[in-house]
Amino acid sequence: MAHPCLSCGACCAFFRIAFHWSETDPFLGGTVPVEFTEKLDPHRVVMRGTQSKQPRCVALKGTIGEAAYCGIHPIKPSVCREVEPSWEFGRHSPQCDKGRIAHGLRPLTPEDWLDSGGDSAPPLPQSA
Repeated sequence: MAHPCLSCGACCAFFRIAFHWSETDPFLGGTVPVEFTEKLDPHRVVMRGTQSKQPRCVALKGTIGEAAYCGIHPIKPSVCREVEPSWEFGRHSPQCDKGRIAHGLRPLTPEDWLDSGGDSAPPLPQSA
């Protein structure tokens, strides 16, 4: 079973992705490439492309709703890591649902996390 996020990408093209600038500073343990960000205010940066009227994160690769993934998945910002796909952990995620609906995708259900054998979901995908 492929992880549902690998055919989605809706949250990456719906929300403004803002986080503390220190996540871009290697000296402070930051891993997000600074060139993928722009200044929001004295304390925060945003992922490029997420402040526009039709947001789309610069790190999002592929086609929303078909085949999409984060090009910096292992080093993505903390706010991205905090967004849970609906029902992956037994509860719905309003953020996930909102992003999917905005892109004409149905919200995920608990059944989306079952493979053909009835087992639970696999771990999150790794970057390609």
